[in-house]
Amino acid sequence: MTSGLIVLAVIVGALLFAVMLVVGMYNKLVTLRNRFKNAWAQIDVQLKRRYDLIPNLVETAKGYLKHERGTLEAVIAARNAASSANTRVAADPSNPEAMKALIAAEGTLSGTLGRLFALSEAYPDLKANTTMMSLMEELTSTENKVSFARQSYNDSVMVYNTQREVFPSNIIAGMFNFAAAELFVVDKPEQREAPKVQF
Repeated sequence: MTSGLIVLAVIVGALLFAVMLVVGMYNKLVTLRNRFKNAWAQIDVQLKRRYDLIPNLVETAKGYLKHERGTLEAVIAARNAASSANTRVAADPSNPEAMKALIAAEGTLSGTLGRLFALSEAYPDLKANTTMMSLMEELTSTENKVSFARQSYNDSVMVYNTQREVFPSNIIAGMFNFAAAELFVVDKPEQREAPKVQF
């Protein structure tokens, strides 16, 4: 009778340990997922600030760049596409397709902003405009903040993805559908730099 109770106690103890292990791994995965979603929220704040600055920049440049309407329209179109893609990612930062669309849209936006800044160099009156200078400085500052926030986000994603891939957490991740998160990477070398602002 005593040996039967000992075996039962060992079995109950092992089951309790297994349940606690599963609960602990699940909670850790939830915590890491929430961290990378919070890190995305920090990028989202900076990207929205960037998207808000761009129309003001274009409006300021409009009077000086009358012959460059195509570039101005391209900047606004790229801004709208990036803003829309950002909204989709903000709704679910773990959606890899939405992240890839945002990366592509951000690349296009950076390219068109680069063309706008290059054009502004050719117009001395525009370069001297205090509003334009102020907006360009704010945009440069925002670009730097986006870079830092992106680094923090990618670090959080790496920790989360590593945890969901290691044994035995990968079993729990598979059972409870913890999908891999997508890094916010810049694919093209020319996109790796913030638009140059020179006066």
